[in-house]
Amino acid sequence: MLSKKLIGAWAFFDICLMAAGVLSLTLSIVWRQPNLLLNLTFSGVNLTAGSVLGITLLATFVLSLLVIIQRGTLGLKILNWVLLANSIAILFVGTYIWVFTLHERNNYHAVFGQQSNETKILIQDMLKCCGYFNAADEVAFGGTTCPDQAAATILNNFCVTPITKFTDSTLNNVFSTVDGFMAIVIGFFLANMCVIKKRQEFERFEKIDSKRGGHSFF
Repeated sequence: MLSKKLIGAWAFFDICLMAAGVLSLTLSIVWRQPNLLLNLTFSGVNLTAGSVLGITLLATFVLSLLVIIQRGTLGLKILNWVLLANSIAILFVGTYIWVFTLHERNNYHAVFGQQSNETKILIQDMLKCCGYFNAADEVAFGGTTCPDQAAATILNNFCVTPITKFTDSTLNNVFSTVDGFMAIVIGFFLANMCVIKKRQEFERFEKIDSKRGGHSFF
């Protein structure tokens, strides 16, 4: 029989895995809504990756419920292989975000330059800035903040700092959360290994008992 503490630990990490999947999927959907800075921070590909990660974690949670109620250890062993695949996916997403933050100013220069003039004007008006690195770099004239080149030059406030301040904070929060997902997967993997070990011991004693004619040691 499995101890209550072991079952409790296994269930705790399983619930945490479900919560991680729900969080990843929910944020990937919510952040698709119109929001100037969030839409600038995350591309459609980024959000799709978040959705896939969330669905993968939720699918693993469902699989765990199916295998824990079955006798034997085969299903639990399969679950551990799936958890290993989850950890690789999490590591890939986390590493991608971390590498992207190493060159944020240049990376978002390219992202800002890909926006339409209408979007650039809205961002410039929101952040009270003109252009990206300087008043002539990727600037879009219009709106109240940067109606023309003269206004942009006089303002002398560029978008690189407020944009990367927001994106850096957001990406660091996402990166920290993804790291938390990895801790959950590792903890669940270890708890599942303990359950497998206990079940193997129980099955071994059952075989010994059957050879003894059904007489238990206990």
